[in-house]
Amino acid sequence: MTRPVLSEMSAAVQAEVAATRERVARLHAELVRYELVIWTAGNVSERVRSDEVELFVIKPSGVSYDELTPESMVVCTLDGTKIVDGTPDRLTPSSDTAAHAYVYRHMSEVGGVVHTHSTYATAWAARNEPVPCVITMMGDEFGGEIPVGPFALIGDDSIGQGIVETLRNSRSRAVLMANHGPFTIGADAKDAVKAAVMCEDVARTVHIAKQLGDVVPIAPEHIDALFDRYQNVYGQRAEDGKD
Repeated sequence: MTRPVLSEMSAAVQAEVAATRERVARLHAELVRYELVIWTAGNVSERVRSDEVELFVIKPSGVSYDELTPESMVVCTLDGTKIVDGTPDRLTPSSDTAAHAYVYRHMSEVGGVVHTHSTYATAWAARNEPVPCVITMMGDEFGGEIPVGPFALIGDDSIGQGIVETLRNSRSRAVLMANHGPFTIGADAKDAVKAAVMCEDVARTVHIAKQLGDVVPIAPEHIDALFDRYQNVYGQRAEDGKD
């Protein structure tokens, strides 16, 4: 099968791909800064927004974080196929590419996907135990507990199927894939990275709380109120049609 060629796409698509590569490369540094990854584990991807073609950009497999550049980011179609774009052939996409591609194909609202092996969130995944919603920040960010997804092996789109199955009808933007670790989604890659940072923070806090004794769940109606306020009121909002 002939792979699509970036240089044959429109100038607008090429410009958007270049901008997306720059963002994705830069956001990988946030995973290191917040100590969510070690060595070469973990990855960030972002959908390329275009009416002409459906693509996404993802980290290359097995490349150290301090070696990542915009040029080393791999561009793929939504079936997970790497496109021909001048990137050296040795740079194959992440081993999680099929999972990311499946999410993009089946959740049109998702513009970014992140995977880490962050310590506390992965510890909950190792127990196959969801993180209960017992602190207000969880109600704000995730709208309830952080659920556990099914166990799946790496290499095909099985992990992606588990992510979509678990999050499609959930307000959570994070899922703990059983015996594996957290995946997060967002409107774009930055949003998904934020969810990954928040997921690890609440996983750590709730773990520590459980060492002290029983945790106290927040009532569902209070979770609803927290989620609505944070999603619709909190932060700077446009006024009178102006940003």
